[in-house]
Amino acid sequence: MSIPQSFIQELLARVDVVEIVGRYVPLKKGGANYMGLCPFHGEKSPSFSVSPSKQFFHCFGCGKSGNAIGFLMEHAGMGFVDAVEDLARQVGLTVPDDHTSPADRERAAAARQRQATLSDVLEKAAQDYRKQLRQSPRAVDYLKGRGLSGEVAQRYGLGYAPAGWRHLASVFPEYDDPLLAESGLVILGEDDGKRYDRFRDRVMFPIRNVKGECIGFGGRVLGDDKPKYLNSPETPLFHKGSELYGLFEARSAIREAGFALVTEGYMDVVALAQLGFENAVATLGTACTAEHIAKLLRFTDGVVFSFDGDAAGRRAARKALDAAIAHANDTRSIKFLFLPGEHDPDSFVRTHGASAFARHIADALPLSRFLIEAASEQCDLGTPEGRARMSSHARLLWEPLPDGALKRQLLGEIAGLVQLDTADLQDVWLQAAARAHPPAPAQPGPAHPRRSTARAPAPPATPMATGRRRAAPSSRSDHAARLLLSHMDFIDALSHEDNALLCAQPAPHGALFAWIEAQFHEHGALPWAVLRESLRGHPCETLAERVMTGAHAQTEGDTRELQQELRSLLNRMLVEQLKQQESAAIAAAPGDPAALERYRSLQTRRLALERGAPPAP
Repeated sequence: MSIPQSFIQELLARVDVVEIVGRYVPLKKGGANYMGLCPFHGEKSPSFSVSPSKQFFHCFGCGKSGNAIGFLMEHAGMGFVDAVEDLARQVGLTVPDDHTSPADRERAAAARQRQATLSDVLEKAAQDYRKQLRQSPRAVDYLKGRGLSGEVAQRYGLGYAPAGWRHLASVFPEYDDPLLAESGLVILGEDDGKRYDRFRDRVMFPIRNVKGECIGFGGRVLGDDKPKYLNSPETPLFHKGSELYGLFEARSAIREAGFALVTEGYMDVVALAQLGFENAVATLGTACTAEHIAKLLRFTDGVVFSFDGDAAGRRAARKALDAAIAHANDTRSIKFLFLPGEHDPDSFVRTHGASAFARHIADALPLSRFLIEAASEQCDLGTPEGRARMSSHARLLWEPLPDGALKRQLLGEIAGLVQLDTADLQDVWLQAAARAHPPAPAQPGPAHPRRSTARAPAPPATPMATGRRRAAPSSRSDHAARLLLSHMDFIDALSHEDNALLCAQPAPHGALFAWIEAQFHEHGALPWAVLRESLRGHPCETLAERVMTGAHAQTEGDTRELQQELRSLLNRMLVEQLKQQESAAIAAAPGDPAALERYRSLQTRRLALERGAPPAP
């Protein structure tokens, strides 16, 4: 879906970021801004600022910042389109799409309406299952026997599906409604066409998306029948390869704990929540996927996978490692926890206590260690053959890692284990990659009368040879841009000379100042949140984003003082410009009789500016 930038700008101009954020974070007025406890990391004193003038939020503690769309994406884990659509509904706007035909838009709208209808059907079933749980002493006793309180059962919306084959016929007046089968609640017999409930005599676990909408169910038998767990089938709403049980309920706890704890079952999640580990989620009867991990990383930079210590747990952990490697950059912590073979998280905590489980979490195996273990599995590092085998295994695990310090350190460690230096190891890996993916045969071309003597282009620098760029220090041009992007109405007080001075700054600053001036004359003063969206894809986007983020990005305060700050800044820039013009006049004096007079005039003006006199009109 391609949403026009003009619509994004209109949407951000209509919504109030203070109101949007205030629905999730208690805010108090503090000067020009509103302050609160950051929802993205645990803190005891407020460092989370929301600016009504810029329509932006910023945390001085963790550095998170953005507009109303970004807040929903970060806090609720929504995708960009979902966040835009959510805000648009709140202000009564319809989201347009540039790249679709009217017929496609109509079909998409119908699909969204159908998904909403399916969610309503599932929510109605969930309400009934909760009512049935209260009326079933046997199901209540089962949950109490697992150590669950009524509070936890209510928080996760647990319910009970009665043993009857057609219980839902008493919930939905039209039991033959196709929506019941499409939502996965009812099974339609292939041979006889008879309908019956999918979930019978099971404790029910509603599965919710990050917006809190019911999209499916998991059901557990009360006894030892098989299958022990039964999930909703794949539906237009539910895709088990991308959803995590308990994520909606665990969002705040994940941020407070600083990591998500990934388990393998519904009971693990609710039992751990009962014992204080409210940051637990579970995959839904499938191996952990890259999509699962990407969804978790919207909420936290830390993930701990908890697996049983048996062979099946090790296999599941190996699949999770493969899915996690591409996300393991230098700022994230991904770990693997292996419990004793006879335990899952639920049984371990009930047997050994919460503190013992917390110690196991703290001692979990970092991804780097597990990667080395996986690469060296069944490899005798005491022999050349075993080391060569490990080298081959390690290449496939190492290559998907994002470039950075972790990847480079692991390269050196792997090289040491296989007794090669890093250059030789990379040469071996390059040859292996070339054999695995040979280049396509060259297309025949016209014969050349003479062999070219030009050298082949140098190969790209290896990761070990690539240096990290250092951030450029903030300049006067940076600060001027920051003030004008934050308080666009200051442009009204600038003279023609001021504007010319700013637009003449070296690239890319000059182009940014020219763009700001053009936007002001075309649209008037706009908040930074709207300007940010207008810059999408613009050559100046990177510069504007840099000056408006980081430790020095906040320019709130008394408006008069900020205007004086800009004036002082412009005066210093004018002084530098006048000095350059004075030098040029002195250099031109031997051949230009008027140059000396021009020099004196420039010097007089510069000295006046340095004494604090206002610039010439």
